[in-house]
This record gives sequence, structure tokens and C-alpha cells, in this order.
Amino acid sequence: MAASKGKNQSSLALHKVIMVGSGGVGKSALTLQFMYDEFVEDYEPTKADSYRKKVVLDGEEVQIDILDTAGQEDYAAIRDNYFRSGEGFLLVFSITEHESFTATAEFREQILRVKAEEDKIPLLVVGNKSDLEERRQVPVEEARSKAEEWGVQYVETSAKTRANVDKVFFDLMREIRAKKMSENKDKNGKKSGKNKKSFKERCCLL
Repeated sequence: MAASKGKNQSSLALHKVIMVGSGGVGKSALTLQFMYDEFVEDYEPTKADSYRKKVVLDGEEVQIDILDTAGQEDYAAIRDNYFRSGEGFLLVFSITEHESFTATAEFREQILRVKAEEDKIPLLVVGNKSDLEERRQVPVEEARSKAEEWGVQYVETSAKTRANVDKVFFDLMREIRAKKMSENKDKNGKKSGKNKKSFKERCCLL
């Protein structure tokens, strides 16, 4: 039987992305545009929807797992569980609704609280609905300044025109991958250190 040229899905690197933000900012629209190349304007909010897709990230086949969480306050308690499972976060607001931008600080605090043991959490701030410039309530500089304060990237997107949709998902996957590589390097370094120590101890005993 001939070996398959393609990688087995289970052997592909998996990057877990969580969509976070207030209700109605376009988290689902961004997700569906990325997944299926289609714009869905009216979408019924649910507790959470999960999607998985195989993509090519910088020449490497990987899988992205996207969890689209509900922004409504009713679901605040269960969001903690979703956040624990996430490796990276797209913190989304609508440029047409300043209140949704203000809410990003609270969502970020919740992420930091849940992931308190981690050093640098892969996160992008996303200003969605850039196609509605005439209804803008959040100045670009204000959003960019907040992102800089948090030490993260700020990108404006449009789920309708697909502007920067791929960019935010791929940039976040790169951050997740870099963090995993750094953690693996640290683990290997510690193992190497332990092995050296063990070898020295054995030498002393001889």
C-alpha cells in the first residue's frame, strides 16, 4: 500500500484560537468569512461554536481550531473554561461602537486572570467593520494607543469585504507557534541541564 503524501491530520500542529468580544461586533462573521469565504450578516448568537480548518502557515500545513464565544454577559461564567483551553485570542470590537471598544479591557483582564500562570499570551486587538468608516466611533489612534499599552498588535478588519481577515488569524497563529517553540526550547534546556547534573553526580560517585 502506497504511503500517503499528505500529513495525517492528527500529526499536524494544532493552534487553538478563541474569539473574544462584546455581542454584535462581528466575531462570528469574521470566523465564517475565514472558514468559508462568505459574509453572514445575521447570525444567531450561541454559547460557543467550534470550527477547525487545515491551512498552510509559512509553508507548513497546520490546523487551526477556532472557538467563537458569545459576548453576552449571561455567558461570562462559562467563558473562563473556554479561555483556559485557548492558546491565542482575537479580542474583537466594532469601530462603530465605542462601548464595545471599552469592553475589551474587561475581556483582556478576564483572559489574564484565567491564564495567570503564563508569561506572554498571544493576543491581537481587532477593530472590525472597517467598511463602515462613516459610522466610526473609535479613532484609529485611540485603538492603536491602547494596543501599544498592552504590548500587542492592532489590526482593523472587515468581515464584509474580507479586509485583513486572513491576516489576523495567520498573525495570531504565528504568535502561538513562536510561544510554543520558545516553551519547548526552555523545556529542552532544563532537561539538558538535569542530564548534565546527573552525569556530574555519577562521576563524583565513581
